[in-house]
This record gives sequence, C-alpha cells and structure tokens, in this order.
Amino acid sequence: MHELINENGWVWVFVQDPGKEERYVGQHYQEDNISFIPAFIDKEDALKCYGRMKLEKDRKYEAQAVHYDDLIREAAIHGFVVFLLNGQGEILDKIIP
Repeated sequence: MHELINENGWVWVFVQDPGKEERYVGQHYQEDNISFIPAFIDKEDALKCYGRMKLEKDRKYEAQAVHYDDLIREAAIHGFVVFLLNGQGEILDKIIP
C-alpha cells in the first residue's frame, strides 16, 4: 500500500451515478496524455477539488470512501492510473497499477 494512505487503506474518490450504474470518475491529464482516477487522502480534500473536475452536467456525483486495493485493481482493469491529489488538486503521487 502507498505510504501516504492511512493504515486502514481507505481513500476518497468520486463516483458517478451512485446507487445505479456507479463507476469511478476518471479524468484526463493533458500534459502527459494520461487517463486517471483522482483519489484523495480525506473527504475534505476531495470536496475542495470537486469544482475543478470536468464532469457531465446531467449526472450525479458523490464522494465515497473506497479501499485502496480495490481502487488499484479496478484502475488496472480499465487502463487508468491513480493520481493521489491534495485539496488544491496538486499531484502528490502517480500510481501505476
């Protein structure tokens, strides 16, 4: 597990269409042409970055806690990198599953 993540292994991500056909919100990092899932150490940081993300207007989004191992597994299956971000949207680490 990543050293910045607490001992319980939980991180915060945004989920699109919670309770229905939910999936993790992905973003695209133009500078390196990378598709990534933004993840945060705590909910407050996630909520601070909500307005910075490119999201579809007709969808519902929710910040949810997810176990780090599950997130990495899903990212690998779908070809995403995980960016660990702070509350200002700065990249703390790029995690390649």
